[in-house]
Amino acid sequence: MVARRHLAQTAFDPHIFLERAVADDRGGVRPQIAFMQRMCLMTKLTLGSHPFLLGFDQLERLVERTAKSGNDGYPPYNIEQRGENAYRITLAVAGFADADLSITVEDRQLVIRGKHRDDDDARVFLHRGIAARQFQRSFVLADGVEVAGASMEHGLLHIDLKRAVPDSVVQTIRINSAKAEQ
Repeated sequence: MVARRHLAQTAFDPHIFLERAVADDRGGVRPQIAFMQRMCLMTKLTLGSHPFLLGFDQLERLVERTAKSGNDGYPPYNIEQRGENAYRITLAVAGFADADLSITVEDRQLVIRGKHRDDDDARVFLHRGIAARQFQRSFVLADGVEVAGASMEHGLLHIDLKRAVPDSVVQTIRINSAKAEQ
């Protein structure tokens, strides 16, 4: 099994849910997320039906949403850790203006969309070798991870993320005896 440097040893990074690379049968590397997508298409797991898996329905929804995202590898991106609780996602979006891009977060899912505007109706191309295709790239954020900001520099879109460190709360549960209730 081959893992990229920016990922944890497990399939789920505690800060951001991302891809994990595994060796394929042709000697190359493919994202494990694609393997998870195929698993979801073949078998519908119902985690809530087993008594030992109470509360795992959120994990089930997370896996389904990741399988539906269908990222095709465009645009390429990097994920770097910039501090103990700071991360940056960088997408190569050469040819896109700020107005052509949108960044949204809904239900812990970060979605970056790019769509070129058709302002070039007056121009006639003899050869059009620069692709102007639209894209959508999705990332599922862990609890406590928020988007701190975004910037564009030299055709690279930088999205800064921060993880809020929650205060540890200790809760004591009182045990009632059956005799005291009667």
